[in-house]
Amino acid sequence: MKLNIAGEEKTFDDGLTVDKLIEVEQVENPEYVTVSVNDEFVRTPLYGETVLHDGDQVEFLYFMGGGAR
Repeated sequence: MKLNIAGEEKTFDDGLTVDKLIEVEQVENPEYVTVSVNDEFVRTPLYGETVLHDGDQVEFLYFMGGGAR
């Protein structure tokens, strides 16, 4: 199956879950990443249950906090 990961098309085996994709892609600091599949946020507890499908668009997002002076 082909997935679009952050704008890059990659090929993976069928049945891939979000948590396995995080592992395969060696996502830095996975405990702080938020995942979007087809512009829908996936709740962290559902990463192991969320199966990806051919043509899905996946983004790994890190939210950074900033402060005021």
